[in-house]
This record gives sequence, structure tokens and C-alpha cells, in this order.
Amino acid sequence: MDVDAFDSLLGDEGQALLSALRDYDPAKELATATRLRRDHPPALVSAALTQATLRQRAVAKFGPEDAHRMYFTPNGVEQSTRTSVAAYRASRFAEFGVRRMADLCCGIGGDAIALARAGISVLAVDRDPLTCAVTRANAEALGLAELIEVRCADVTEVDTRDFDAVFVDPARRGGRGRVFDPEAYSPPLSWAIEAARTTPRAALKIAPGVPHEAVPEDAEAEWISDHGHVKEAVLWFGTARPGLRRATLLPSGHSLIGTPHLPDPEPGAVGRWLYEPDGAVIRAHLVADVAARVGGRLIDPTIAYITTDELRPTPFATAYEITDVLPFNLKKLKALLREREVGVATIKKRGSAVEPEQLRKKLRLEGGNACTIVLTRSAGSPTMLLGHPAQALSGGSVTPAAG
Repeated sequence: MDVDAFDSLLGDEGQALLSALRDYDPAKELATATRLRRDHPPALVSAALTQATLRQRAVAKFGPEDAHRMYFTPNGVEQSTRTSVAAYRASRFAEFGVRRMADLCCGIGGDAIALARAGISVLAVDRDPLTCAVTRANAEALGLAELIEVRCADVTEVDTRDFDAVFVDPARRGGRGRVFDPEAYSPPLSWAIEAARTTPRAALKIAPGVPHEAVPEDAEAEWISDHGHVKEAVLWFGTARPGLRRATLLPSGHSLIGTPHLPDPEPGAVGRWLYEPDGAVIRAHLVADVAARVGGRLIDPTIAYITTDELRPTPFATAYEITDVLPFNLKKLKALLREREVGVATIKKRGSAVEPEQLRKKLRLEGGNACTIVLTRSAGSPTMLLGHPAQALSGGSVTPAAG
């Protein structure tokens, strides 16, 4: 889809087509296209079908109300920030007192929309003409055009010194897929860092797997998860705590701030309770902080599982009541699950070479009971833990590992 094809969607005929296609089934695209081309230009029908499909995909990130009013490109849907994360970040900028900022590499405008809804005036910049046209249309569709100015330009040529803040979201995908080297971002992370230092406040969106050694000393690093899934990392500049590491969990908004120089907890035997830290906590290297909060120990020096003898709930980890601790043995596991009539099993792994789905096939589960199986290492040895989520307590004692 080029700019002209996209512009045709904004007219009355294009809008009528999009309304008619809101709930269409992509599996019936050929039949739908054939029918619509009897009364509409083929190019317009093709653009409308593409946009209808993208809107359906975008519901997961933007929600049905916004997704079916907005416009997208294939890359825009894939790379845009989901609304919950963008709104959280915009709220931080608003709390800093930011009133005018530049959104560099704005994409289809997901972050610009959240910033505008937080009352911030935004200059949204992207070098792709179609992407800019989509961003303008989104600002109009959501009633935010007065707060969002769109500029089609190379972000490296934009003077940001007169803004309160900048947000940079470098492209992390190339012709061969996802890019992992921060200097292979477009623009490179080193350029984005220098751009961030030109304004009082700044945030850089980066991949959550960024090496900690790549984080500048004058930046606060924040890892963000949404409903338990790690979505991104952000480097903040101009905050009161440079060098800080933070893990933020959405939608609750709980934020864990790292304690400097906190030693790793000592490993020990698996107790009655097992804690699985949120992915953002693990990415931020804050497992020791969660262990300190619950008074726990690691089950192995190299595994991010925490254990305690008493339950101390925390929003930063999911707790499980452990009923059995056994050396890994497929035959024993099958017999135990058969004896307990387990037909539904949640299989987790960390530090194990066993693939959960392959194991599930071999277990041939039958019965009306449920169980959580954790494949891991304890004291360096392959171990299987059986239990239940803390909210489904079943009582009982822990069966220690056999020799």
C-alpha cells in the first residue's frame, strides 16, 4: 500500500468499506474481494481489506475501540507499543512536568497518542511518508490532531534542544528479522543516547534483552512486563536516580527498585513454597531483591527460582505450594501423576533440557485433577517439583528429594 492508496481510504467510499469490513473473516478474503470489486475500484478494495485485517490484529495492542478507528501498516502493528505500556510511560513524562516533547521514530503513532492523551504536545517524526500519513490519520481519528504535529524527516536531522523531553524508539528489525546488536538499531543506540542528552528528560525504548553493560551510567534502566510478559526496556535520562534498575509490572503498576550492591541470596533446599519472579524482575537482575522481600533462598545458584518455608506473597513473583521434590525420572513422574489422577498439568522449565510439550505427550495424562510440574535444577542436579499455585492451596507437606 502506497500513500495514494492509503489516502483513498480516508474518503467517503473508503470509510464506508472499512465500516462494512469491521467483522469480516480474513479466511474469506477472496470471496469478499470478488464481491466488493463489483461496486468499488480494485485498488480501494485491496487497501480496505488490508486495513481491516491489520485492525483486527491491532486489537490485542490497542483494544477494540481504538483499533477499529485507527490505521496501520504491517510493520506498524508489529513494532508499535501496546496502549498499556505507552500510557504508563506517558504518565511518567507527565509526572516529570513535560509539556512539549519530540517522539523520534514515531511509527504509526502509538506513543504519540498516549503522550497527547496525557496532555503533552508532541512532535512525531518518521522518515517514511506512508507511516507519517498513517500517524496523521490516527491523530485525526482520535481527536488529538491539535496536540500531535507529524513531520516526515530523518530523525538525526531534527533539532530537539527546545523540547522538554524526547522519546526515541529505534527500529530493531532489519531485512533479516529482529536486530539484537544495539548499534545495529536504526538509528544506532549510541546516537539515541546522545540525542537523549540534549533535553532535560528523555526515554529510549530498547529490547528487553539488552546487555546491562550497554546501559549508560547516567541512565535509569526500567524493564516493563504486561500481564506477565516482558514487553520492553526503557532507558530514562534526567531522572533523580541515574544508575538505578527498575522492574515495572502492568497493569498493576507495581514497580520494584533495585537495592545497590545487594548480594545474591544463598542457595538452599527446596522449601514448601516456590516463587517464580516476573520476567521483568529477572531481566532487571532483581531476583535478589525479591528474595530479600520474602526472606527466601535460591534453589540453585544459577536458577532464578526462590524458595521459602513460609508463604510471603509478593506482586513480583508467582508463588507455588510444592508437594513433591524428586530427582528427574520420567517413569516415577508418570506413576505419581497416574496415582493422583492428574489430567491437567502446567509444565514449567528453567535450567532443564526437557521440552515441556514433548514431556506432555509422554505423560499421557488422564484424570480430573490438576498439577503444576516444574522442571529445573536443585543443587546442580536435574529436579522435578510438583505443586499448585498459591491461590489453589491444597495443604500437605513437602516430600524431600531421594538420594
